[in-house]
Amino acid sequence: MRKMFFAFALLLAKFSLAQTQYPFQNTSLSFEARVNDLVSRLTLEEKVAQMLNAAPAIPRLGIPAYDWWNEVLHGVARTPYHVTVYPQAIAMAATFDTASIKLMATYSADEGRAIFNKSNGEGKAGQRYVGLTYWTPNINIFRDPRWGRGQETYGEDPFLTGTMGAAFVRGLQGDDPKYLKAAACAKHYAVHSGPEPTRHVDNVSPSDYDLWNTYLPAFRQLVTKANVAGVMCAYNAFKTQPCCGSDQLMIDILRNQWKFSGYVTSDCGAIDDFFERHKTHPDAESSAADAVFHGTDVECGNRTYKALVQAVKDGKISEKQIDVSVKRLFTIRFRLGMFDPSSMVKYAQTPESFLESAEHKAHSLKMARQSIVLLKNENSTLPLKKTIKKIVVLGPNADNAIAVLGNYNGTPSTIVTALQGIKDKLGSGAQVVYEKAVNFTNDTLLQYANISNQYSWQGQKGFSAEYFNNRELKGEPVAKRIEPSVEHDWQEGQIVVDTLKALNFSARYSTDFTATETGDITFELDADDGYRFLIDSKEVLNAWTRNRWGARTYKLNTEKGKVYRLVVEYYQAEGKAAVHLRAGQFAKTDFTALANRVKDADAIVFVGGISPQLEGEEMRVDYPGFNGGDRTSIMLPTVQTELLKALKQTGKPVVFVLMTGSAVAMPWEAENVPAIVNAWYGGQSAGTAIADVLFGDYNPSGRLPVTFYKSDSDLPDFKDYSMNNRTYRYFKGQALYGFGYGLSYTSFQYDNLKLPAKISKTMNVGVRVANTGNRDGEEVVQLYVSGQAKNAPLRALKGFQRMFLKKGESKTVSFALTTDDLSLLDDKGKAKLFSGRVIISVGGSQPDAATVKSKKTVQGFIQL
Repeated sequence: MRKMFFAFALLLAKFSLAQTQYPFQNTSLSFEARVNDLVSRLTLEEKVAQMLNAAPAIPRLGIPAYDWWNEVLHGVARTPYHVTVYPQAIAMAATFDTASIKLMATYSADEGRAIFNKSNGEGKAGQRYVGLTYWTPNINIFRDPRWGRGQETYGEDPFLTGTMGAAFVRGLQGDDPKYLKAAACAKHYAVHSGPEPTRHVDNVSPSDYDLWNTYLPAFRQLVTKANVAGVMCAYNAFKTQPCCGSDQLMIDILRNQWKFSGYVTSDCGAIDDFFERHKTHPDAESSAADAVFHGTDVECGNRTYKALVQAVKDGKISEKQIDVSVKRLFTIRFRLGMFDPSSMVKYAQTPESFLESAEHKAHSLKMARQSIVLLKNENSTLPLKKTIKKIVVLGPNADNAIAVLGNYNGTPSTIVTALQGIKDKLGSGAQVVYEKAVNFTNDTLLQYANISNQYSWQGQKGFSAEYFNNRELKGEPVAKRIEPSVEHDWQEGQIVVDTLKALNFSARYSTDFTATETGDITFELDADDGYRFLIDSKEVLNAWTRNRWGARTYKLNTEKGKVYRLVVEYYQAEGKAAVHLRAGQFAKTDFTALANRVKDADAIVFVGGISPQLEGEEMRVDYPGFNGGDRTSIMLPTVQTELLKALKQTGKPVVFVLMTGSAVAMPWEAENVPAIVNAWYGGQSAGTAIADVLFGDYNPSGRLPVTFYKSDSDLPDFKDYSMNNRTYRYFKGQALYGFGYGLSYTSFQYDNLKLPAKISKTMNVGVRVANTGNRDGEEVVQLYVSGQAKNAPLRALKGFQRMFLKKGESKTVSFALTTDDLSLLDDKGKAKLFSGRVIISVGGSQPDAATVKSKKTVQGFIQL
């Protein structure tokens, strides 16, 4: 036994010596010394390869492969494992709760660490969407509600965006003095907010005033105060230079003024845009060299940066400049503990049990509740009574599990839709009737038919499925089997069949369909990425070049007893994968008949709005009111208004539950529907939260992080990046529902405003808030500043606190107001104090004459 012990000790000593044969492996040295040593040992080719998002392994030095690309917008996204999905970012902004978003980011980083550790243990190191560098948060200003990616942001206000974004970064990156729990990345730097279809060619040139006072403050806060690890530069050009090659943004401001020492990644394909779309550079070599010169360390896309080797040889960039970027990248990896024993890195101990833990799921539900905004509640229509006997639930989002997850999302084990939440709330004590009634933009629905017994392949029921490990259906399939149907959803990297993963794969589904009658049947093919549909070798649907969600239909005229050969071909590229083939008959909804069917209900809940199936990143969607992921109109689709008009005629209480990632103009609804609830895209427990609000188990307390305008005519040109007449800070019209607005089932009043007697760098503002209603509830106390200066905003949020008050209770709230809060930034980014009288308003929403008169806002002034 003694001999065995010494033999093991000798073996361990040899192993340890092998692991520390280079200084970069010596954990007693500083990260800087270790990084310098490692980079000094790399060849030029190895250095350049490390600047791709998919960085390959370097076996001779024991450097593992690593993919920098991962997402954690509202929970870990696109991972093959089940994770907790929180409300969409815009919904989290509606909570106005920095503690909640910080905890959400902490929990998400825990799950990310669990995935990283699990993946490494399973030999999956280097795969996409399992790393610890997350390209989140999106802190672009949601300047125009037509932008489909605005749902990924924290809204239209720089102060709210910066404050929520900083809390997210601190939660995600952790508080360890040596190691990062995860690495956050502020995107998209800078001045980027649509339109989606032209983002690769647009050149934006806002005024320096707008640049410093609107587009940069959140980035400044995350870089200089929250110590964000990374920054992503945007697709568009800024003042004629691509953002990733901008002198002003990348060198002057980010590196020189803000002293940013972290890493910068391009948006995916943005360096290709230099020479292919912006036409500012002649070729890949010069584009890559210029991007690196401007401090872009990683290229997402793995293409153009390969030309850096030749660029060095041609003298377009020095190897020393390459070293700067490579050192930044390895510094991040060292700070994440990737080159140290797991015993030294506390986060490396995070177990798989953290995935979808009870605490995480409970917090997702909490944030879903906090995010819901009560927009209207005429005659106390809400809350509904739980003793209700019959309730009718209608609408395209009522049972839509896709909508509640938003975009850039993971997949939870369980999703609760609005319909399910209401059913769970009422149990067997009430009749819950559901009809979809309408699609988002039309009233003609495909009534799905169960025709599974009409599909067969060589004597077996179902479809012959062939799976290929490439996008082109080339070669021999890696797997074959009989599938009962074509109904599939996968996360990227998830196992499709056998060992085939959902990434750059293709599939062919074949069956013989036997018609049971003469007439017609409509097939609907709904898929991500690309697909073809063939009937008897004739191509009837082709979306092989699609790269986002989309469903298409084809009507087949049938003869009874005839057999038709159906073939679905599908490929998946990146992101989520899905393919669905369904069949049935189209039927137009008769609103009058529907109203007659439901008029005996005690209440009607219509769950409508829009969906991430319609708004999002560079989507090929062209339904009325939508284009390329953006919206061409902010009006609620007409078909939904027409249905609500018919429902109102029943005389029964109608509740409109709106799901959206952006502002929706709904003037008729605001005037005529008694209760309107904005539920956003509420995450995995959205339906539970909605039911809790509808039936009074949670008192709504969300506030709008964006302005809800009355109509399209309120909006300037989408491509105009001037802030003139945009957002609550500069909009001169009357909003339908303003930024910061939200109702409660109780009431709050304000008094005893205390302002500083003299000006100092930090000043205290105090106010007393009282719950004057008959329910406990939460209030979001908001502080606004209005100063007199050229181009000054009408008012600007400079403080907010969420607080809980029991009925009859009052508390004093304090805000720390700084001289920066009483200033504007000049064209060089320097703060200039207001002069004269500055109005300070504190209340439950933006100040106006009505809120001041009703004591829902108190005002005073500071003389500068």
